[in-house]
Amino acid sequence: MKTILVTGGAGYIGSWVTKDLLEKGHNVRITVRDKSKTAKYEHLTKIAESSPGILDFWEANLTQEGSFDEAAEGCEAIIHIASPFILNVKDPQKDLVDPAVQGTRYVLNAATKSSTVKKVVLTSSVASINGDAQDMELQGLSEFTEEHWNTSSSLSHQPYSFSKVQAEKEAWKLAEAQNQWSLVVINPSFVLGPSLTPTSKSESLTLIGDFLKGKFKTGAPELYFGVVDVRDVAKAHIKALENDNAKGRHILAPRVLNFFEISQVIEKAFPGKYKLPKKLAPKWLLGLIGFMFGVSRKFVKQNVGFKVSYNNQKSVNELGMDYLPVETTMKEMVEQMHELKIV
Repeated sequence: MKTILVTGGAGYIGSWVTKDLLEKGHNVRITVRDKSKTAKYEHLTKIAESSPGILDFWEANLTQEGSFDEAAEGCEAIIHIASPFILNVKDPQKDLVDPAVQGTRYVLNAATKSSTVKKVVLTSSVASINGDAQDMELQGLSEFTEEHWNTSSSLSHQPYSFSKVQAEKEAWKLAEAQNQWSLVVINPSFVLGPSLTPTSKSESLTLIGDFLKGKFKTGAPELYFGVVDVRDVAKAHIKALENDNAKGRHILAPRVLNFFEISQVIEKAFPGKYKLPKKLAPKWLLGLIGFMFGVSRKFVKQNVGFKVSYNNQKSVNELGMDYLPVETTMKEMVEQMHELKIV
């Protein structure tokens, strides 16, 4: 039994991590911005009531230096998940990069200041591996591995991906500057699957909600991305925490699909129930109307029609990952979204 601090532990990914830790009997400390807003974490309180582990809540803010120090003291490990996942923002620096980078710095500094933390598991993303799908072709690659870094994203182009690059680089810099704790990084692809919380504002739920509401019924963009089940992402964090030999980065991307292929998986599970696309949309059309979907012409030019491939063998070999099939992921995600009245 360990005491583990989980930042973002009440979110889409964090809730599954917290649930797994509690069921294993660990003492879990969750950081929230405001403890008075119980609706954001009451689902975890219910899980804790029937689990052998103990759950505590601590207030902390990603942009306030020192706010994680007290929560970290007495913990053997930290799982740092909290970071904004927003695709359309007015001020990328303020809304994405600052909280991602500062939050990582303040959480990892808290680990160093503590007398107890020995390991940090950081949630990064394949967005820190590559930015545009076109990157693979331009770099002459057949697949992306943990050796690669995203060099095509910036504040003005794919700022969310840029924030993940900057935050992970900050983490490695801080890890190398001390010898008290070890760092293991998890790099999930696009996370899908059922949510434990009805209050999640995850872009994953938003995207699948758009599918179910018919937003892409006239045609799906040929946009490829890796997909992974949220429960597998949680499992990878736990395995990285428990495995003393886990080192470096770990890509989680068991499947790569495009938008149309995702819709076909949903259609197979729920035949005729939703107004799903029956074909791919022409690239030129998306270039004209991309603004309606919140994407720029540059994004369309450098991503639509370009296939990507990720090598996640390290997660299998080192962490022992055995991934859920995407058909299970999508079926249970859509069912859960209906239960929680997300769609």
